[in-house]
Order: sequence, then C-alpha cells, then structure tokens
Amino acid sequence: MSPSDTPSPTPEEQTPEAQAPEVQAQEPTASEEPTAEKTEATQAPAADEAPQQVQRAQTAGSNADSSNDDSGRRGRGGRGGQRGGGGEGEGNRGRSNRGDGGGRRNRNEGRNPAEDSEWKEKVIQIRRVTKVVKGGKKLSFRAVVVVGNGKGQVGLGIGKSSEVIGAIQKAVSAARKNLITVPVHKTTIPHPIDNRLGGSRVILRPATQGTGVIAGGAARAVLELAGVEDILSKSLGSNSPLNVARATIQALSLLRSFSDIAEGRGMSVKEMIM
Repeated sequence: MSPSDTPSPTPEEQTPEAQAPEVQAQEPTASEEPTAEKTEATQAPAADEAPQQVQRAQTAGSNADSSNDDSGRRGRGGRGGQRGGGGEGEGNRGRSNRGDGGGRRNRNEGRNPAEDSEWKEKVIQIRRVTKVVKGGKKLSFRAVVVVGNGKGQVGLGIGKSSEVIGAIQKAVSAARKNLITVPVHKTTIPHPIDNRLGGSRVILRPATQGTGVIAGGAARAVLELAGVEDILSKSLGSNSPLNVARATIQALSLLRSFSDIAEGRGMSVKEMIM
C-alpha cells in the first residue's frame, strides 16, 4: 500500500482531547488497604503513649516517696520499741509501749495509804559531822528522827548522808526497823521507872488523867509519839538530844503491863490490884 492510500484523520481525531492518552483511574487494590491501616495503627499509639508514660513516671515517684516514708517510720518505730522495753513501735515514739517488760516498779506499790497516814515523824536533831579520811575531811549530815503511831509503837533512827533530805530519809527508815511496843495503861504508863544510859538519866512517873506530858526536848517527842498523854518525867546528866532519846526509848521498853506482872507473880490482875 502506498502512502497515498492511508486514510487521513478526521477533524474530530485531530483535537487535543482525542490525541491525549487515556488515563485510567487506579483504585486501591485489596492488597494496598491493610498497609494504610497498619500505618494509622502504628502512628496512633505513638500519640497515646505520651500521657501514659507521664502517668507511669508519676506513679513510680509516688511509690518511691511512700516507700521512703514507710521505711523512715518503721525505723523510728523500731527505736521507740527498743526504748519501751520490748514494745511494738508504730512509727511514733509517743506510741511506743514504754514500760512493757522493762518499766520500773513503783516504790509505793503494795503500801496502804491508811497505814502510812497514821505514822508520824519528828526530827530531833540535824548535825553536821566530819569524817577524816586519807584524802582529807569528808563532810556529811546526821539526822536523829523519832517515828510513832500514837498507839503504843515508837522507834528511834539515825541517818547520815551528804544531803539533809537523804539523812532524814535514812533515819526514818532505820526508825521503822527499830520499833518497840509501849504498854500504855489508859493514858499513862503502868508503873514508875528510872533508867540510865551512858551519861543520861531519865525518870518517868505515872500521872492522873488531865496532867499532860510534863517533859522537855527529846523525851517529850518520844512520849507523845508513843501515845502517852499523861506522865511526869525528869532528865538528868547529859542533855544531848540523842542520849536523852535513847535513854527514854530504853526506859519505855523496860515497862511491863499489869498482866505480865500478875503472870510473873502467879496471880490474876484483880488479885494483884486488891
């Protein structure tokens, strides 16, 4: 076929639209759709993980602070428990059970307040004394105390200490350990007595009711605390309060009741009086 035989293009075929190649719209295939979904799935958690990480960091910090507080509280509670003698510490020293198994015993425990109230004490003498030792002189105080209940029991005690209060306390304790019983008949003594002790001499005589205690110094203190209300007394020789008190205590201890005298004589009290 010759070139002249080829058909010439029509006017419609010569337009630019006709000459442009046809472009087919490409739709996403089934294989490409999961790829897009995967991309969105991977990008979405990245945005959500930021606040979660912040919350995790805050939670970890609060847990660490609480653990530190708990450890500190437990440590302080342990010390409180040890000081309390085996008590359980609760994180506060004030809450520790002090005294559980390690407390001091109360000195007044077991005492009867009524019994302590009936006992009276009277200080006769407080004197400063000196003791010569190898290093020099040692100064201390000596206290002489009389203790009685006014019902026939009386005692004399001596205490020494570097302080006056300590000396008095020791004297009171010694006096309670050396109590004697006085046979009081009504309001006086059963019979007269004359006693000597060292350089002191004490004479005691019964008196009628209403006479009172005719005595002075240390002898008066001893007789009043013994419960004697009517008596005549005389002190001779040494007037030292300690010597007079000792002589008076010894004289009262030598007294005998009517029943003891009647028993010694082999008769009744009525027969002895008549």
